[in-house]
Amino acid sequence: MRHLFYWLILGILGFTLLTACNHHTSHNTSSLPKQQTAECRMVKHTMGETCVPLHPQRVVTLSLSTLGNTLALGVIPIGATNEVQTEKKSLTYLKDKTKGIKFLGISQPNLEATLLLKPDVIIGLDWFKPIYPLLSQIAPTVLDKSDYTNWQKHLSFVAEVLGKQKNEKALWQHYFQRIEKLKSVIGYRYQNKKISFIYVGRNQIHIDARNSYAGSIINDANLQRPSSQNIDAPYGAFPVSLEELAKADGDVLFVTSFSINGDEFLKKQQQEPLWQKLKAVQENHVYYVDFMSWAASNMLGTDAVIDDLFKYLVNVP
Repeated sequence: MRHLFYWLILGILGFTLLTACNHHTSHNTSSLPKQQTAECRMVKHTMGETCVPLHPQRVVTLSLSTLGNTLALGVIPIGATNEVQTEKKSLTYLKDKTKGIKFLGISQPNLEATLLLKPDVIIGLDWFKPIYPLLSQIAPTVLDKSDYTNWQKHLSFVAEVLGKQKNEKALWQHYFQRIEKLKSVIGYRYQNKKISFIYVGRNQIHIDARNSYAGSIINDANLQRPSSQNIDAPYGAFPVSLEELAKADGDVLFVTSFSINGDEFLKKQQQEPLWQKLKAVQENHVYYVDFMSWAASNMLGTDAVIDDLFKYLVNVP
C-alpha cells in the first residue's frame, strides 16, 4: 500500500514538476481547485504568491516555529513536522497542545502522509524550496523566509495566512503585559548586572547574541548583556573555544544544551578551572534552562522564557 501511494503521488505530480522546472510562475493558484478561487486571498511568500483559503481548517505546518505560532494563534494543525528527536529533547513548552496532531517526519515531511491528510493549506519555511512543487500540488503552500533573528516577522506571516491578525494583536498585548510586569517586579535590582546565556552542543559552546530569540526577550525586559554578547550575529549566536570561555561570563549565567552529547560535554567542562573561575559560577548564579523553550522562535515559547526569568531573577533569594 505504501508503494502504491508513493507511485500515485509521482504519477499525479510528475507532469507539474516537469513544467515547473521549465516555466516558473510567481502566482501559484493552480494548486487550489477552481471552485475555491473566489473564496481565497493572495499571500506573498518566498516562492511568489499563492491563493490560500479565507478560513483554512486543515492546516499542515513544516517547522517548530510555524507549529508554535499556529497553536498560539488558536489553530490546531492536523499535521506537523519536527526538527528534533522528541525522545531526546522534549517540547515541554508545548505541553499537551500537540495531542491529536499527525507527526509527518523529522525535518522533511512524509509526502504520502501529507497527501492523505487532505490539507487546505501548508505553511512552512524556505528550507522546503526543493520540494515546493510537490507540496503545492497537495495543497496551497506558502513558505516564509527562515530568519532566526526575526521570529516576530514569522508570527505575522502565519497570522496573515490563517487570517488571525486579531489573535496576533492579542498575543502581543499578552507578551508585553508580562514583560512590563517582569520589569516592574525586577525594578533596579539588575541595573548594573549582566545577563549571560550560552548553549552547549557536541564539543562546542555557543554564545547567544543580542539578536537571537532569547536575546530579544532579554532585551525587551531591559536586562543588560555582557559586552561580548551585546552584538548581532548570523543566526543569533556564535561559537567560542574553551580558551574564550570568559566571554560566557556574567553576573547571571543561563545555560542549556541541545543534545545528550551536549549534556555530557557540559558536565566535563564544569570540572575545568576555566569554568570554575567564572563569576556566575563562583557566586552560584548559574541556572539551567530548557533548550527547546529558549530556542523556540515562536510566540508560544515566550511564556516559558519569561517564566524562567521570573523564577531565577525574581523568586530566588
